[in-house]
Amino acid sequence: MTGPADGAIPAAWLAAALDPPRAGGPPPASGRLRVAPEDFRVEERLGFEPDGGAAHLLLRVEKTDANTLYVARSLARFGDARPADVGFAGLKDRRAIATQWFSVPARPGGPDWLACAQDGFRVLAVHPHSRKLRRGALSGNRFAIVVRGVAGDTAALKGSLARLAANGAPNYFGPQRFGREAANLAGVCRWLEQGSLPRDRDQRGFLLSTARSLAFNAVLGARVARLDWNRLLPGEIVNLAGSGSVFLAEAVDEPLERRCLELDVHPTGPLPGRGGVRPVDEAAEVEGRALEPFKALVDALLAAEVEAMRRPLRVVPGHLEWSLEGDELSVAFELSRGAFATAVLREVLSFDAGALPGDED
Repeated sequence: MTGPADGAIPAAWLAAALDPPRAGGPPPASGRLRVAPEDFRVEERLGFEPDGGAAHLLLRVEKTDANTLYVARSLARFGDARPADVGFAGLKDRRAIATQWFSVPARPGGPDWLACAQDGFRVLAVHPHSRKLRRGALSGNRFAIVVRGVAGDTAALKGSLARLAANGAPNYFGPQRFGREAANLAGVCRWLEQGSLPRDRDQRGFLLSTARSLAFNAVLGARVARLDWNRLLPGEIVNLAGSGSVFLAEAVDEPLERRCLELDVHPTGPLPGRGGVRPVDEAAEVEGRALEPFKALVDALLAAEVEAMRRPLRVVPGHLEWSLEGDELSVAFELSRGAFATAVLREVLSFDAGALPGDED
């Protein structure tokens, strides 16, 4: 297997991961994000109710400036369980106040979970449930974000926010996915050089996720540069908004174009791996050209036998609300699962270099 030489992260990788093209060009204003954890609040939405089953407990947990894996391990110790027995639906930003769900095995005479308040987190509620919580078992997240020190053309910023609500944004993976100072990308480089994945399950999962996210961002960046990230190409794999369902559109007729314009369907990009549906015709050609510089990466993902998936190229923030008082912008919105609030906000604001730390849990 051949990959980046001497562990150096290729410039194309860094561009795709950390500075992909914006759909609307340079933002009209700038600001500071995550000045304090309370400036970035996220609430996880499961999309289902606890079912009252006896096998597990669903814990609603608030964490502050703490990562999800730390909380999961701490819950395992508190409940005298194995770390692998603790479930959670998704990773949440560390430098934030995040409310999310965990599951633990239900045991007779188990601890008082409402008394579990440790460094960085506390349990808010406990509900009986029949199954362990699995990754991806959420409908989305609600964000409430404060941006401080806003400067620039605030009138244009208001217009950009209105367009963001109406038209959506490129669904990039945010810089958190690629690690602080691109450490996760460096790990992918080592994998391609050495040809072996870490034995630790969490480390292996992070590495594969980083690699697939990089490939996706590269394709989406190419589509943004072509100005067709929000349009359907012949041969597109199309996502039905609000679901994981996709279908092949060999031809794009007027009704399908209208559905795309109305945000009912979205074009998609690859999370590479084995199997899965693949685009054809023009959509396949565009995707293939975008992935040419990442061939070693895609080949490694095939060899790792991860399952290929598709991800929408576009994300539309729901129930977007905002207010601008002086130089402080408060904005709240909902995103579907897997979408990054920072990737949405970068369409309307530029941030200080240290404002988007690569500290995803």
